Amino acid sequence: MREFDLEAFLPRFFQALAETGLMVSVAFLGAAVIGILMGLLLYASRPGNLLENRVIFGVLNVVINVIRPIPFLIVAIALIPLTRFVFGTGIGPLPATLPLVLVASVAIARVAESNLVAVDPGSIEAGAAMGASPARVLFTIVVPEALGPLTLGLTYILVALVDATAVAGVVGGGGLGDLALKFGYARFDWITVLIVVVTLIVLVQLAQLIGNAVAKRVLH
Repeated sequence: MREFDLEAFLPRFFQALAETGLMVSVAFLGAAVIGILMGLLLYASRPGNLLENRVIFGVLNVVINVIRPIPFLIVAIALIPLTRFVFGTGIGPLPATLPLVLVASVAIARVAESNLVAVDPGSIEAGAAMGASPARVLFTIVVPEALGPLTLGLTYILVALVDATAVAGVVGGGGLGDLALKFGYARFDWITVLIVVVTLIVLVQLAQLIGNAVAKRVLH
């Protein structure tokens, strides 16, 4: 087992932590915007729903069903030519956010749709009976009713993103996964691996605590 060098480890650790924070925050914000919009479109365009449109519903449904089953690592590898085209390189935390946004967006879209579908149909019918437009029913009745469960769903995706950033290290995304791989596993430095694992657990717990607190506030 390699001797642990704290002085050399700390700068690498804080850089990796910052890269993971960048990937998670950028990917979550981008995926939340895109995914919630997709979820709203999916819900509203469902057959028999507020803004029924079988073409939009069918296309979105197919896109989500095609992307969701593919493991993140495969998506990240498949998108390397696109990340090189967009960012000029496929290496680094920012290019790694592209596959993270894609994978998280379709997951959020499905979570959002599921939560919106669960809203009491009686509330929607009451709003429509009072003469509210479909868009008004959607944004003043359906979305507020689903906000609590939707927040918990977004928390689940945020936790999954922390896990996915560790995988992104395998394809040159940097971050804690890259630190564990290059300076831990490859050099038989198991203390580095242990610190990275504990840090990821702490980050996941923090994300869950924040999500639970926000959901509790929204539900009240």
